[in-house]
Amino acid sequence: MSSKLKSKQLTQGLFGIYLIALFWIIIFKLNLSLIPLGSRRSINLIPFAASAAINGHIDWAEPLLNVLVFVPFGLYAANLFKPIGFKVKLIIAVSVFCEVVQFIFGIGATDITDVINNTLGGIIGLLVYQGVKIGVQNSDKMQKVINQIAVVGTVLCVALLVLVKLGMHLRA
Repeated sequence: MSSKLKSKQLTQGLFGIYLIALFWIIIFKLNLSLIPLGSRRSINLIPFAASAAINGHIDWAEPLLNVLVFVPFGLYAANLFKPIGFKVKLIIAVSVFCEVVQFIFGIGATDITDVINNTLGGIIGLLVYQGVKIGVQNSDKMQKVINQIAVVGTVLCVALLVLVKLGMHLRA
């Protein structure tokens, strides 16, 4: 098996781990069971309407986290798929899918702001990939650089999720 094929398979595996973590964060809200989740079903189609909910001030934490959680999606999409139009459509489709699943199961609020911010995060990931690609200029090296970033990022993300979950569990 060639080095390039092994590298691409590693990227695909890391993307799978990232998707599991992404869905656990967005859809399952870091819970291990759906039982406590299905209590809230609402839809917001007015962009950024819910962001100004804390004492009349904009709460930037959630929108910023939504952007950040989708940046890796853009990096993976840029690395694994070819046409740019497909990459952007995939980012939007996954974001909409997450929101629809939240609505169907009554998990959190379905919010157009989340779709916008998730898409922005994915596009930032696409742009970061292009910036790194300009600096690296060799597709084999690029694959290795992305995999190194992805391995470190995935390990940190999983560790952070475990720590957050343990912290949530210890407080309960």
